[in-house]
Amino acid sequence: MSDALTDALAGAMGTRVDSITSMAGGDLNDAYAATLADGRRVFVKTSARVLPGTYRAEADDLRWLAQPDAIGVPEVLAIVDPEDAQEPGPRLLALELIDPGRLDAGGEAQLGRGLAGMHRAGAPGFGAAHPIRFGTFVIDNDPLGDWPAFYAARRLEPVARAARDRGGLDARGAEAIGRVCERIEQLAGPPEPPARLHGDLWSGNVLADARGRPYLIDPAAYGGHREVDLAMLRMFGGPAEPCYDAYAEAHPLADGHEDRVGLWQLFPLLVHAALFGGGYGASAARTAARYA
Repeated sequence: MSDALTDALAGAMGTRVDSITSMAGGDLNDAYAATLADGRRVFVKTSARVLPGTYRAEADDLRWLAQPDAIGVPEVLAIVDPEDAQEPGPRLLALELIDPGRLDAGGEAQLGRGLAGMHRAGAPGFGAAHPIRFGTFVIDNDPLGDWPAFYAARRLEPVARAARDRGGLDARGAEAIGRVCERIEQLAGPPEPPARLHGDLWSGNVLADARGRPYLIDPAAYGGHREVDLAMLRMFGGPAEPCYDAYAEAHPLADGHEDRVGLWQLFPLLVHAALFGGGYGASAARTAARYA
């Protein structure tokens, strides 16, 4: 941790930083916990590789998800994210620090009800005003008039192309994704209005506070199909059935939603194939083959 980061945080928060310690972070950012002179404790994320606008977009996403007051979202406290890529000094996002706890069955049910309320708050359309950024990987979010077209043109096609170009998806897998896109109108299920999506809702982006209440972090938010968030939540060791039961009670899902889980998981699998390679491309290809 550098003096420059401490100085930038102090300037953004308007008070001295008494201490700052490293925390476990994600693949794309470094994370710190800071204690300020006024007694506040702050979570800080930063990266030397982050693109300009990334932290401002994340702050906007967090505020947007918090608007319905349906589920816990950390408060945005400060942003240092100059538009000029050559601007010296660290970029950072400072958030309310959530003291960690455990999500028990009651917390999982609260998560389901909270997601239902957040989704039901809706979005202006399918897409968002800014792109999704995963490190230096940028995905277009320009709105389209209907969900199947958006999912094919803004999600599957460009990310499959990026994964193929980066060696994370082979030719057969890319062909299977192409066939899914051709059939997307038949596969996507009944039309739904745009939901307010977290957009990157794997289990690692769900926290519990010390009282067991769920919080959402690290969004890539946009207007989309609500089944997408729930499908991704089932990946990588997501919550147990009380979450999904509570969701279904609060905001019932359309018939056939179980059959579409893999369809919506194609997008995160392709993102992982583009970013990390490994077995994600093969998993995406196998999943696409079920729908192609």
